[in-house]
Amino acid sequence: MENTSLQQQLLEAGVHFGHLKKKWNPKMLPYIFAEKKGIHIIDLNKTVEGMQEAAAALKAIARSGKKIMFVATKKQAKEIVSECAQRVNMPYVTERWLGGMLTNFNTVRKSVKKMQSIEKLLGDGSAENLTKKERLTLTRDKEKMEKVLGGIAQISRVPAALFMVDIGHEHIALAEAKRLNIGTFGMVDTNCDPNKIDFAIPANDDATKSISIVVNYITTAIAEGLQERQMDKDNDDDQSDVEESAEAKASRFEQKVDGGDDRNKRGGGGRGPGAGSGAPAKRRTIGGPGGGGNRRPAGK
Repeated sequence: MENTSLQQQLLEAGVHFGHLKKKWNPKMLPYIFAEKKGIHIIDLNKTVEGMQEAAAALKAIARSGKKIMFVATKKQAKEIVSECAQRVNMPYVTERWLGGMLTNFNTVRKSVKKMQSIEKLLGDGSAENLTKKERLTLTRDKEKMEKVLGGIAQISRVPAALFMVDIGHEHIALAEAKRLNIGTFGMVDTNCDPNKIDFAIPANDDATKSISIVVNYITTAIAEGLQERQMDKDNDDDQSDVEESAEAKASRFEQKVDGGDDRNKRGGGGRGPGAGSGAPAKRRTIGGPGGGGNRRPAGK
């Protein structure tokens, strides 16, 4: 029933519309349902399967605490993808894919740090000592870098997966991800090769409604993964609190036992018979009753 309603939503959004027959990629044949007026029609059953598989894999990645980068530099997808990525606090690229953004990540991080230092300079009032022209130059540089690098400013390492809208348009990002063995997910239209990525979602990647329904579906799965991660973390914290309280009780019990042993030792431990009775100890005399056993005789 759920799949039926999802298929209906996909149908209404125009996800099934592919490209012209003359622009098709033969490797998309398993995902094509029919041809109508020179346009290929995508099989929505395959689309639903692809969405579910991709959503399950991305949910697992999000639950493990790893980052998923959204990539969509097409005009129709920019706003949709940036909003969805910000909703789940994931990195995104919607303006221009810089060559080497993944393969030369350390250099890109330097540019991000430079952008952040300029923001700090302009924000804390230090730029007031600069001339008006210098402040204007810094502001323009910050805006330019923020436009390209703003979506990846918060990540400190290469993401675990890439989700792309139109893998043909994002071929540079796809090539870099493949080189680094990063998981690839994406919307694939009838003019692309679905074998180039790990999880292909056959869908219309040109219509805004089609992009919106697929990206929102994927984002919801990622949000569920993050929520489950938080629940697991809370359960682990509760379990650790219980273990700590049990350890504290055991420690107090051991201290109590050790204290009782110390008091027993101080009270009578190590004494002989008659200890603590109050009777005076007998003196041992040498030489018998007369007390002169070993004395030398007088005059000798």
